[in-house]
Amino acid sequence: MAEPDDPRGRRRPQGALEAQVLAALHRAEGPVPASWVQERLTSDLAYTTVMTVLARLLTKNAVTRRREGRSFVWMPAADEAGLAALKMRRVLDGEQDRRAVLASFITTLPEDDEQLLRDLLRHADGEN
Repeated sequence: MAEPDDPRGRRRPQGALEAQVLAALHRAEGPVPASWVQERLTSDLAYTTVMTVLARLLTKNAVTRRREGRSFVWMPAADEAGLAALKMRRVLDGEQDRRAVLASFITTLPEDDEQLLRDLLRHADGEN
């Protein structure tokens, strides 16, 4: 069944709404209410849809919220790099053979990225 707010009757790609909401939160200069997010999205989404997306993102630890008055204000849990890392960890956590997944990932990296990863690991271990 098509999304009701897509005038062409096509479904959005999985995660597209979450990505739009996160992008709006990253453009904010601080914590914002759901209505602020709703106003900045490109499609006319119902307030309840925005709240559902925010609740899903909260469950995924991609956003945080705090009570302000009778409602909540929302903010991204991390910068965009941190959110990408969270997604990568979720994928890894969903796999049975972590070693095989990591090995496959590393062997497909371009040489520059592989060296960057080695440097980051050395730095994380406290080596110089």
